[in-house]
Order: sequence, then structure tokens, then C-alpha cells
Amino acid sequence: MNKAILARKVGMTQIYNEQGRVIPVTVLEAGPCLVVQVKNKDNDGYSSIQLGFINKKEQRVNRPLKGHFVRAKLKPLRYLREFRVDDPNGYKPGQEIKADCFSAGDYVDVSAVARGKGFAGSIKKMGFSGGPKTHGSHYHRGPGSLGSVDAARVFKGRRLPGRMGGWRRTIQRLYVVEADAEKNILLVRGNVPGPRGGLVEVKETVKSK
Repeated sequence: MNKAILARKVGMTQIYNEQGRVIPVTVLEAGPCLVVQVKNKDNDGYSSIQLGFINKKEQRVNRPLKGHFVRAKLKPLRYLREFRVDDPNGYKPGQEIKADCFSAGDYVDVSAVARGKGFAGSIKKMGFSGGPKTHGSHYHRGPGSLGSVDAARVFKGRRLPGRMGGWRRTIQRLYVVEADAEKNILLVRGNVPGPRGGLVEVKETVKSK
């Protein structure tokens, strides 16, 4: 992987292609990001770059992190994420990465934390059918039987009510419709996990092209 950037989800819209067909796209405010640290195999055992995104007030940064930015001669940044790269020699601290690192026609993998939906029952969370609705069954939206009586325990993997959403999700091979470095905008075909304003990681796809 050689291309990556941090972005913020703006929302969804639709555009028309040259054939007049409607394409649903997600608008991402991609960068500009700054390279905060470069790691190589000789010193760290692997090759990667650390990117920072969106400025942060200095009084809201603790001292260890402040020293990290001073070493890179940069002002504090709100988000820090690390990406593996094949060749770290092409990067240096303070280098700016904009949306034009991708171009129209590229395929990317997009990662973000999906929306949290709180505590949910088994019908909403896993799509259970539920019990009879009539004839006084008194059992409508429960999880049902939990399995064998002799085991006297709940088996691992049993689908039960619990927290729904809030998981990190990655959608692979999303098509880049447009990349505008002046406006720091990426248009990606399809949907992207997370709420509006959420942090999104955009990377070069790992699947075959």
C-alpha cells in the first residue's frame, strides 16, 4: 500500500455521469494531512507513515504528545493514524498530502466506526422472527430457547440482545468518481460507514485491480 489519506465524512449526494446516469456518491473532506512520523524497517521493524489531520489547540494536548509534534516541527493535530507503506523513503515529516494522491478511476478501501445504535433486542439486532402475535401467547419479541438444558450454560456465539453498532467497518473497492485537491474533496461511489462529520480512513485497495 502506498496511498492513504484521512478524511471527514460530509454526507451523500448524487451526480450524473457522461451517459446521463445517476451515481450515488459520498462526499469526503480529504485532507490536507501532514506526515508526522516516518518509520522504516531498520529502526522500527516495519515501514509506515503517521498522518495527522485537523488542527488542535495546544492547551488541549498533553506533554508527551506535544513533544511528539515538536520533534516533527508541527503544530498539534487532532487525529493521528498510521498506515503501512512499501517505500517510506518517499515521505518526510511535515510533508503535505492532499486529495490529489488519488484520482478518478482509482479503487479505495474506506474504514470508519459505524454509527452506534445503543442496546437492541434480538429482533432488531439479528432479525429474529419473534413469537406468535395473537392467541395470548405472551411471548412476542424474546430471543427464544438458549439451547441444551443439560449444558447448564449459554454456548459461545449465541445471538442475544446487546449493543448494536459502534463497530469499526471497512468497505472495500469503492470507486473514486472525482478528486479535487483545491477543495480537498473526494467523491466516492456508494456509501461509507459512520455519521456525518466522522473520521474516515481512505487507503489504496488491497484487492486485485
